[in-house]
Amino acid sequence: MKPRIVITRAVFPEHLAALREQYDVRDNQPDIAWTPSEMAAAFADVDGALVTGSDRIDAALLAQAPRLRVLSTISVGYNHIDVAACTRQGVVVTNTPDVLTETTADMAWALLMATARRVTESERWLRAGLWKQWSLDQFLGADLHHSTLGIVGMGRIGQAIARRASGFAMKVVYHNRSRLPESVETECRATRVEFDDLLASADHVMLVLPYSAASHHLIGAAQLAKMKPGATLVNIARGGLIDEDALAEALAAGRLFGAGLDVYEGEPQVNPKLLALNNVALTPHLGSASRATRDAMARLAISNMSAALVGRRPAHLLNEAAWPIPTPAA
Repeated sequence: MKPRIVITRAVFPEHLAALREQYDVRDNQPDIAWTPSEMAAAFADVDGALVTGSDRIDAALLAQAPRLRVLSTISVGYNHIDVAACTRQGVVVTNTPDVLTETTADMAWALLMATARRVTESERWLRAGLWKQWSLDQFLGADLHHSTLGIVGMGRIGQAIARRASGFAMKVVYHNRSRLPESVETECRATRVEFDDLLASADHVMLVLPYSAASHHLIGAAQLAKMKPGATLVNIARGGLIDEDALAEALAAGRLFGAGLDVYEGEPQVNPKLLALNNVALTPHLGSASRATRDAMARLAISNMSAALVGRRPAHLLNEAAWPIPTPAA
């Protein structure tokens, strides 16, 4: 009998076809997010699962999935998964780092440039038929060249963003829990500073750090008040890093020039206070959204799951304590 797996959201057709040759597949190609009860039913008797960052995997769901041995997320972030609960149940958890680094860094720059140069705001204005003449002070933006970029979180993606900054002759400062090796700092042309110093000195602040309980609302009213007047703030990491009500207030008051957001605390719902503002560029969690990268993420997630199901240690194991996986229940 083939192992049974569940795929919680639509995948590329070629991936689904290949998986069906190897597994008994329960899929969701209509790509309509399942309700909690539908998720529970889908997970009830499966050996492995391919999930996405929009799926909440908690202890309650795991309790209804006694056969589950491998949970492979098509994402680098995994705060949507209760990894501790998975470990207690002997479920291996894997993710897909590395393959999305450069694409996500590209998106960070797209969002930064859209924010600083008011691209989305001016496009809405143009589409509304309001462009009647050229004006000297029309949609004046903030320069990127020769400005200071502050990166909070200097992992793979943060470093890729920093490397791109040299093309704009930017000064790069970063804050990380620990200092990077000198060779990496040199390659990125980046200097480590304390968090408050970064906020005070950066013309453009970029959030690229993982979300956790400790980093919840890392940027709140107090931190926004410490930012350089007229600065921009870009978040491509996780929505919970920012107190969105405080951000909306700072933007409305003009304390910040603008914000660029690809992630939201309650996504796919977006805080209506942000939707009401012109000086915020909003995109629907597109960080890794190129065809090549999403294909690579899916392939890596499948590889992780397939390896674990045949007893090979997956390349991107998140909970070492759950390895090796138990023999499936009869």
